[in-house]
Amino acid sequence: MALRLLPRKAWRNWRRSDDLRIPLRSTDTEDASRRFLLYGALPLWVVPGLADWWMHKRTRIEHTSGTKESAVHALMMTEAGVPVLMGLLARVNPLVLTVMGGAALVHGATAVYDVSLAVGDREVRPVEQHIHSFLEVLPLTALAFTACLHADQVRGALRGGTGPEDWRLLPKERPLPATYLAALAGVIVAGVAVPYAEELWRCLRTAAHEGSRP
Repeated sequence: MALRLLPRKAWRNWRRSDDLRIPLRSTDTEDASRRFLLYGALPLWVVPGLADWWMHKRTRIEHTSGTKESAVHALMMTEAGVPVLMGLLARVNPLVLTVMGGAALVHGATAVYDVSLAVGDREVRPVEQHIHSFLEVLPLTALAFTACLHADQVRGALRGGTGPEDWRLLPKERPLPATYLAALAGVIVAGVAVPYAEELWRCLRTAAHEGSRP
């Protein structure tokens, strides 16, 4: 089943096809939508994430809700990261759209749990709640633009698919430029992975230190 879902042969030469062109000056609706999704929504998603990390640091998360809340943040990043990675590398088909939709629902539910966990142990200021609004709406925005760009695949997903390839993880026929993928990866590592890894490490270190006290 796993081999059918992720065909290895299809991925061996996925970078050998021509890259997808993303015109910067085109006013065509499809080009503008793809440009906003790739150069707007995805990179800007890092900004409220970094701001939220700063709010956790200001309210000394390591001494309040601690490792438990920080672990939930890591879970939420995984819930968002998996569909984003699929959308960047894989062909958008009913399988990918279904994963994206399911991940958005799970991410929203986890966000509610995250806030309920935080307010019981530390101060969650109005500005942090406002930051959460951006973190919740941007994934839905990205999903909406992806769905609009692939309306035929949305229709196929609603009908249960039209063939076996609709439910297989296949590489894009025209991959995104390697320079774009590398730049976006750098932004995500610097603005999300590193800060939240630091937060989790800080919480674990504080928990270990407080646990060693007599």
